[in-house]
Amino acid sequence: MIKRERLYDAFGELIYAIAMADGEVQEEEVRSLEHHLDQHPWAKEIKWSFNYENEKHKSVEESYKNAIDICMENGPDPEYKYLLDVMYSVANAFGGIVPQEKKILDDFRRDLLDRFVKDLEDNKLGYFSNDM
Repeated sequence: MIKRERLYDAFGELIYAIAMADGEVQEEEVRSLEHHLDQHPWAKEIKWSFNYENEKHKSVEESYKNAIDICMENGPDPEYKYLLDVMYSVANAFGGIVPQEKKILDDFRRDLLDRFVKDLEDNKLGYFSNDM
């Protein structure tokens, strides 16, 4: 498991990737993010990471890859449900979920599920179907 700070940096990167997927971070997406972070104990870290990616004009692909690598290194975590909820909300905040955003959401779920199912099988902890 990795340091929590790195995990929440990855959350900011993934949320940025969703917001930027259609080519531009919209104000409505930022407001949605801020609304969700209102009561989160790591809000400052997540928002800092989101802003950093945005200010550096990182590519969606680069932000996604870095973040997914950190999540995979971290392993299963109950916070991923929270992250997915925020990602869906941000994606839906401006004109609904567009195909580019849906792809990132689907890739995130698939990439983590495939990795964690493989880890379980490799450790002979059982067999799980990864059909969604």
